[in-house]
Amino acid sequence: MADGSARSRAAGIATARLSEEDYRRNFSDLHPPLSKHEAQVESDRCYFCYDAPCVTACPTSIDIPLFIRQISADNANGAARTILSQNIFGGMCARDCPTETLCEEACVRNLAEDKPVEIGRLQRYATDSLLASGAQPFERGAPSGKRVAVVGGGPAGLACAHRLALHGHAVTVFEAREKLGGLNEYGIAAYKVAGGAAEREVDFLLAVGGMETRTGVALGRDVTLAQLRADFDAVFLGMGLAGVNALGQEGEDLPGVLDAVDYIAELRQAQNLSELPVGRRVVVIGGGMTAIDVAVQSKRLGAEDVTIVYRRGQDAMKASEYEQDLAQTNGVKIKHWGVPRRILTQDGNVSGIEFRYGQTGVDGRLEVTEESFTLDADVIFKAIGQTFIPAVLGESLEALDLSGGRLRVDEERRTSLPDVWAGGDCVAGGSDLTVAAVEDGKQAAESIHAAFSNS
Repeated sequence: MADGSARSRAAGIATARLSEEDYRRNFSDLHPPLSKHEAQVESDRCYFCYDAPCVTACPTSIDIPLFIRQISADNANGAARTILSQNIFGGMCARDCPTETLCEEACVRNLAEDKPVEIGRLQRYATDSLLASGAQPFERGAPSGKRVAVVGGGPAGLACAHRLALHGHAVTVFEAREKLGGLNEYGIAAYKVAGGAAEREVDFLLAVGGMETRTGVALGRDVTLAQLRADFDAVFLGMGLAGVNALGQEGEDLPGVLDAVDYIAELRQAQNLSELPVGRRVVVIGGGMTAIDVAVQSKRLGAEDVTIVYRRGQDAMKASEYEQDLAQTNGVKIKHWGVPRRILTQDGNVSGIEFRYGQTGVDGRLEVTEESFTLDADVIFKAIGQTFIPAVLGESLEALDLSGGRLRVDEERRTSLPDVWAGGDCVAGGSDLTVAAVEDGKQAAESIHAAFSNS
């Protein structure tokens, strides 16, 4: 990302657009936590289905009727144990997981004349209650003598590390950034994880013991996969996606053209939001969660006009309908069928961007027409996806199977190397969701443990 001074000098980009009270209000909890009474009332709405479709819809298979029944019985800590035994990041997933398209969409109450049980908010109530109590329901297993290297301190890597520690294996987590947490710490909208929720959950997870962490250590730069394989009994790769797709347009390196992922990370780590430069007229290119998050946060930072432009129609957007509605209720405009053509400049600064109209062509492929439209902009955010960088695997890359530019794994998250497992966004075929990354880490840990037990 360009340095802050360069961005602040660009036309239309400024700091301190809002009052201190505005920043506090705009970046407080998107949904306030349920009170004890509200949680009791909401839990009573559950039918406690025997063959609950919500459980099937949950990637980590949390026993949702059981934990809701435990809340109903005034046993919040027991409910949290039920949740965390399946998803150790249950607190963060309660805030960020698209429950509206998973468990809550499958809820039998989700009928035209009713609304689903608020499973996500109940999950947050239980996990927040446990963390506030200081209780630790998990214990490290008896030392096994086995050592595992986990590359990546995000949801996949830490979920794997925690489950391995419960089995008694010694784990060393290597994280390229200075903080653990991955996207939970750096990549989720600040109004979804207010109050240091991500850090608290990581601290809770590590408190089990048996996990050494080495931050600021990157695979391919500070350590190689070959070294890790030589020094440890097994390796889990959960380093996510470090590369960012480019627009391929002239002017992409100008101060006002920014990577949405980097900007969100900067915002999440900012001590004073009033010091963060924000554009007056912002255009976001993309149709996923990152596009929604950076657009809404730009608006909440004081941008006057924010437009998301997606190259296809609404039904093709990766962001859920709920998230699209959230953007629009925050004053963000969403425009479809826009394919970037060129970045416009004035006096060396971004002044706008021209798009060609797109349409569905033969076999569903995107076709670009000759019609165009232009949007004024002093900031353009690229939110068009991230990529895996295979080069970090070094000489081991030749022995690893790739699919679509990501690591190929089997159902147990094994790679083509017998002592290497992988999970999260760096593997092929994933859904790029935090909850799915947690499940990958958990399944890989169980597979590693089984391999140790059978050796």
